[in-house]
Amino acid sequence: MSNTSYPFKENSNVMNVQGGEKKVMKKILTVALSTAMAFSMFASVAFGDTAVTPQQKFDALAAKGIFNGYPDGSAHLEKEMTRAEFAKVITKLLGLKEVTGTLSYKDKGYDAKNWAVPYIEAVTAAGIMQGQDSVKKIFNYNGKVTIQEMATVLTRALKLEIPANPNNNAADWAKGYVQAAIDKGLISKDANFKANASRSQLVEAAYAIDQAANITFTYKVVDPSNVEFTLSTGEVVKVKLDKPLEANKETEVKFKDAAGNEYTAKVTWVVTAATKIQSVSASDYKQLVVNFDGEVDTKTAENQDNYKVTGVTFESATLSADKRSVTLLVKDGSGTLPKQKDTKLEIKGVKNSDASKTFNETVTFTAVDTALPVVKEAKALGTKAFKVEFSEPVTSETATNISNYKIDGKAISGYVKFTYPNIAFITTNLSVGEHTLTVSGVQDFAGFKVSPADSKLTVAEDTAAPEVVSVKTADLTKVVVEFNEPVKSVDKAYHTSSNKTADKIEVKDNKVTLYFTGEGKPLSLGETTIYLQGVKDWSDNSANREAKVTPQLDTERPTATSVTTDVYDNTTKFIVDFSKDVNVKDITNTDNFVLKNSKGEIVTGKGFNTKGHPVKTPYFEVKNGNVNNSRVIIESVGKLDAGKYTLEISGIRDTAYIGNTMLPQSFTVDVTNTSALTVNSVWADVYSDVDDVYVDVTFNKELAIDGTGRADDINKYSYVVNGTVKPFPSKSATISMRDAKTVRITVPKKDISTAELLASDLRVVNVADVDGNYITVGTSKVNDQKTSTVKVNSIKAVALNKVDVEFEGVVTYVNQGDFLFNGKTAVAGEPQYDGNKTTVTFTLNDNLDPVTIGTFATVAAPTSSDAYGHKVAPVAATNIADGIAPKATKAATAVNATYVDVTFNEKVNVYYTPQAFKVYVNGDSVDVTGATVVDNNTVRITLKDAIKSTDVSVHVSSTNSGKYVVDAQNNAAEEIDIDAVINPAAK
Repeated sequence: MSNTSYPFKENSNVMNVQGGEKKVMKKILTVALSTAMAFSMFASVAFGDTAVTPQQKFDALAAKGIFNGYPDGSAHLEKEMTRAEFAKVITKLLGLKEVTGTLSYKDKGYDAKNWAVPYIEAVTAAGIMQGQDSVKKIFNYNGKVTIQEMATVLTRALKLEIPANPNNNAADWAKGYVQAAIDKGLISKDANFKANASRSQLVEAAYAIDQAANITFTYKVVDPSNVEFTLSTGEVVKVKLDKPLEANKETEVKFKDAAGNEYTAKVTWVVTAATKIQSVSASDYKQLVVNFDGEVDTKTAENQDNYKVTGVTFESATLSADKRSVTLLVKDGSGTLPKQKDTKLEIKGVKNSDASKTFNETVTFTAVDTALPVVKEAKALGTKAFKVEFSEPVTSETATNISNYKIDGKAISGYVKFTYPNIAFITTNLSVGEHTLTVSGVQDFAGFKVSPADSKLTVAEDTAAPEVVSVKTADLTKVVVEFNEPVKSVDKAYHTSSNKTADKIEVKDNKVTLYFTGEGKPLSLGETTIYLQGVKDWSDNSANREAKVTPQLDTERPTATSVTTDVYDNTTKFIVDFSKDVNVKDITNTDNFVLKNSKGEIVTGKGFNTKGHPVKTPYFEVKNGNVNNSRVIIESVGKLDAGKYTLEISGIRDTAYIGNTMLPQSFTVDVTNTSALTVNSVWADVYSDVDDVYVDVTFNKELAIDGTGRADDINKYSYVVNGTVKPFPSKSATISMRDAKTVRITVPKKDISTAELLASDLRVVNVADVDGNYITVGTSKVNDQKTSTVKVNSIKAVALNKVDVEFEGVVTYVNQGDFLFNGKTAVAGEPQYDGNKTTVTFTLNDNLDPVTIGTFATVAAPTSSDAYGHKVAPVAATNIADGIAPKATKAATAVNATYVDVTFNEKVNVYYTPQAFKVYVNGDSVDVTGATVVDNNTVRITLKDAIKSTDVSVHVSSTNSGKYVVDAQNNAAEEIDIDAVINPAAK
């Protein structure tokens, strides 16, 4: 069969018939016949049909007008069929268009009155049948149809490939057609091909074709790259696409069934859930609109903390009615969006509507406001107030100026209550009837004033107090009551009884939100009556209202949607965003957070104890005096080394009255990307044999190579000589990226003073890293490439046989013979580069003295070097810093004692907190009340209750010791569980 395929359910598709240029065949030919070749003309059809006998099949075809019976009403299946009758059956079966007005043959009686002409002309035009004498143009419509002629017609119709070497006893002209039909199982190889075909044989074939024509299929999009088709025969065809489907876009997909028949389907991957962010735009300076290609989850989309623009605080995130766009509102009084410049919006933790995708990406936008604000709506609220809604956010100062509002051209008295960002309620006396409102002087945040225009106010007497429209609650502590008009105030609200008053009442336009958070105040699980007293509208109509509500419990678990990091004042902060407000008791329980390094090892030190728990108590973020109960801050003590970390979070509940607990989650974060972009080093090579000077500038982070912050722009670099800023010659200097963090400036020697360059500081402006963080303008010393070396920053023992040596920048070659520890070499580990510095751990053959530790030195001319060939600077003998953690070696207590003594291997200090120690008696935790140092090496842990049991197993663990138990060098104690020795009973 050829590879040509045709759409399945089109009513007017045509095809190029084999051997001709005419296009007349309908969809039945394109699919029905391509499917029919799986069936033998002389076999029963395996479609589960109810027609079994030839007579039943004839009756089914006759009902469709494909076959006609004889005048006596019988089928006469035993009779042979004429070529004219065959032409009619093929025309009807394949849905060919009957052709009139054309006479292609010259048979006697072949004229417009002959019933067979339209059918003969149809099969002729389709190239399926042709005359028996092409010279005399004789069709021979009364002639009989032989099996080989039948095979030829079907082979042409099915566009079967003709085999090169046919092997059958058909006539020479028919051998190829017959062989093709045999090969496809359409006729038996043992048939008498030259014999006439009976009506019964043609009925069998026609019925198979007709049944195949009725094959339908459905499809299911498993995912964008996989589609499953289910045929009406029950067969399932799985198709893997070379190119993934696009959401909500019709795509043509071709597939074959088990028999090799090809189909073409129009497939649409219907997606209501968002798959991508389509655009981010800002047409004013207070609102940012994020458009998705589908629906997003309401809770995460309306969490304004899931959106971040540097220097901007969002007050709210409002999801549109179709759930496809979010409008972010900049907090009142906190400035505006950056104006007319490329700005990055970071989106994290926003889920689509079916939770199959979480958006964590950064999008660039430019806020441009070119439109004047206009009055979007003006509406009278009875005879004592009116409401004005503007088309965009306007300033409170201008919107609350009563002189900016005139009624019928006259100034009014009263006052304005402005509801940020764009609604003003103006109280003033109005007479019943039509009035003209003129607004002027109200200004947006681009400095544009409202377009002068008059608005009609239709004032009617309002004597009805607000009525309740709906009451909703998602938990037992918060109720939202919607009224039929804007509400001015509510005096009091309570539920069930007057002593269960709302702790807080918020009124915004026509919605009143009630909070019942106090002890004993949350709603019950059943139907509850809400009472509101003194509900007043802007016409001062007041009434008491009540409504019934049945709380719908919040059963959704909270999730941590993202973890990011920032560096402030030498402190690394982990910012954890949750999908909803979470319980303060859980976030202050440091056991719920564990920090690990890139190797999966527990991070200890710098504010994390030996179990990886934070030493400092985590807290909620506070901005502009507002506590954000869905954003948790975890702080280190001192800035963490750059690199990848994993924060494990568990045990956090939400603030629902019946709290839901999160499932454990892990987040990998890159601390490198949170530090400020800085210049690590500047090297100038002025000694090369070529005629150029090379200046290599290495940054601490990967650099942007496009956009406004691109690093390879020569105009962003200059050098400062004695306070004078000198640009590199723009006509001859060039710049290129040497690697992801380094740029190379090339300047002809004739165009620059090398002496001045080596005595200068390099100045860099407007360069950004790949995360969009711009460098702070500053200068860095230009070092001489020939004499510059790599500095050793620190040497610290981390165990008695291990010493960490920290180098400035990236050290790629370490010759362990360059370094001496107490005069001896050690085995060097692999260099660990964190983006700023390199640390190498040396393993010593002999232990260091635990008291004096020892000394470190390099050979006179080290050969160890960085990636650019700079050698490590020589280091004279210097003391190795003590970074070895103190270790508990013994614990002791007694029956009836209220303490446990823990002895360490060196002098320690203790800073007690309730989490510093844990004591277990018979496996159960007991209350610890304090800890003090009783001699240089021993810490006494005091207990709330005396130990009563004579069979006591006490385990002392420095869980959370972190910086609570430290040695003289402030090294945190090592984590350890130790059995206590039980002394005689205390007296």
